[in-house]
Amino acid sequence: ALRQGVEFLVATPGRLLDHVQQKAVNLQQVEAFVLDEADRMLDMGFIPDVRRIMALLPKQRQNLLFSATLSADIRTLADSFLHDPVLVQVARLNTAAELVQHVAHPVRRERKRELLAYLVQSRDLRQVLVFTSTRIGANRLAYQLNRDGIHTSAIHGDKSQPERLQALADFKSGKVRVLVATDVAARGLDIEDLPHVVNFELPGVPEDYVHRIGRTGRAGASGEAISLVCAEEHERLDAIEKTIRLGIPRKIVPGFEPDLSVAPSMMSKPTGRRDPAPRGRRPRQGDRERDRLTRAAEGPKNVDPIFNSPYKPALATSVAVEPAPAQQAPRQVAALLCGLPKNK
Repeated sequence: ALRQGVEFLVATPGRLLDHVQQKAVNLQQVEAFVLDEADRMLDMGFIPDVRRIMALLPKQRQNLLFSATLSADIRTLADSFLHDPVLVQVARLNTAAELVQHVAHPVRRERKRELLAYLVQSRDLRQVLVFTSTRIGANRLAYQLNRDGIHTSAIHGDKSQPERLQALADFKSGKVRVLVATDVAARGLDIEDLPHVVNFELPGVPEDYVHRIGRTGRAGASGEAISLVCAEEHERLDAIEKTIRLGIPRKIVPGFEPDLSVAPSMMSKPTGRRDPAPRGRRPRQGDRERDRLTRAAEGPKNVDPIFNSPYKPALATSVAVEPAPAQQAPRQVAALLCGLPKNK
């Protein structure tokens, strides 16, 4: 079919290069080149393959680059791929959809799975997309949730394409309530009106949070982003809030209290949309005057009198010092070295 020619060709970089080597694809007639999820390709090391593909394309063509985030690396990549590009921005960078409700449930790490099962069953949640950091973690969580009576499937890199498609079809039809996925396996997932996204483990890169929750709250629909956060992850949560400029409310679920003695700051964050903090703001005149009056009203603090005394030079005192004994020069000694004659 490819040799006969097609109007649109969608492929991964590596697979497309395989077809080129097999002479199943001729790219000399390409009029438009689209690079989707450029930030993901950059993170996964696909850019060298993309450059090889671009070398096979005709010079006269239209290039389009799509990215959910626009980091400095992506800007550099765009400058190398595009000529005088026009930036079309449909939303502010690294921001979540306005219709997505965020909540973070502080919990002990060892009780995350129990809390997730409790939320799904007590709230009767349907179509819950859960993100884990590893493929082993996805398999383990899916197995445990199935034992809890919650129909669950997992998709990750170790699953075959038919297995992924079947799991996704069961999830969309409602046969499966929970779909556990890794960040890589979830790329390109398009689930209409997905109501719930759960971060079973917070991502190490704050921008990945934007990717994850971007699968809910689409096209005017509302959505919910739930994060199960243990004490070791509170710094990641802080980084996410700074990235999306949004305070995520914390809510402790009764019966699943965290160990706040480890990270008490987990419950002290403000909520609501944040604006970038101004840098180098100096105190206003009114603030300085108010501080001065406050200090004057408090009166002098208890200070040792010695610190208020004027400086007085110390009186010189004579100290008898015993003269050090004179060092004698080392005596020179002559020595004669001799030995036995060698045996002939």
